[in-house]
Amino acid sequence: MTAAPATDPFRAAEATAAELVRRGGGAPDVAVVLGSGWGDAAAELGDPVVDLTTAELGGFPLPTVAGHGGAVRVARVGDRRVLVFQGRVHLYEGNPPAAVVHGVRAAAIAGCSVVMLTNAAGSLNAAFPVGTGVLIADHLNLTGSSGLWGAPPPEPYGSRFVDLTDAYSPRLRALARELDPTLGEGVYAALHGPNYETPAEIAMLRTLGADLVGMSTALETMAARHLGAEVLGLSLVTNLAAGVGDAPLDHAEVLEAGAAAGRRMGAVLRGVIDRL
Repeated sequence: MTAAPATDPFRAAEATAAELVRRGGGAPDVAVVLGSGWGDAAAELGDPVVDLTTAELGGFPLPTVAGHGGAVRVARVGDRRVLVFQGRVHLYEGNPPAAVVHGVRAAAIAGCSVVMLTNAAGSLNAAFPVGTGVLIADHLNLTGSSGLWGAPPPEPYGSRFVDLTDAYSPRLRALARELDPTLGEGVYAALHGPNYETPAEIAMLRTLGADLVGMSTALETMAARHLGAEVLGLSLVTNLAAGVGDAPLDHAEVLEAGAAAGRRMGAVLRGVIDRL
């Protein structure tokens, strides 16, 4: 079989996966991606083994957003090895979809059978005020892109036509609700960004059935599901969407609200890992 070119995103993910295994001392079991303002949650996610940077691992673009520092921690939770991505990159930074999903794809190839995706989200639902944790039950991908764009995946990665009926694992959501019955559950609308939505766009999203809105997560979910990983999505409401609240939207306030609840949400993630 002809070798895939170096630019093939799956071969690039394989190279990063090999570095994760080598530098982390073994194959990981769980990956956690921490979104904006979630940095404090890292302290809840096991005993650190080694701290790495995405630059060391290769294949990652440089992050350009406050709160997304390009750090990767390998931690231990019991017998499980956990990868903690302390931030992510986004489409709105000018990255292609393959770069946005690179970390999740590499983690799944390295051995992660569970991927936990977190984000800061705006609330469209009055039942989800600022500070609320909301489990993602489903998403609306309105980014106009997919993490599976491009040539067909090489062997052994299977068809790119992925069934997303249960994109967000019912089993993992049930475990999270056992740990924290106050968690909400809703539909996350993923938009391209970086601008926040207009009140008219928020009204449209409500009509479509969205409870939350943000600029990440959906593409990573597709990439993880393509490789067979279970996905837990957890949003932290850090602001009310345009037209829902009176305050102007500000990224600094998103980070502040995330910091206030980060460790509490991190404890939920840790509890789910303990029960896997």
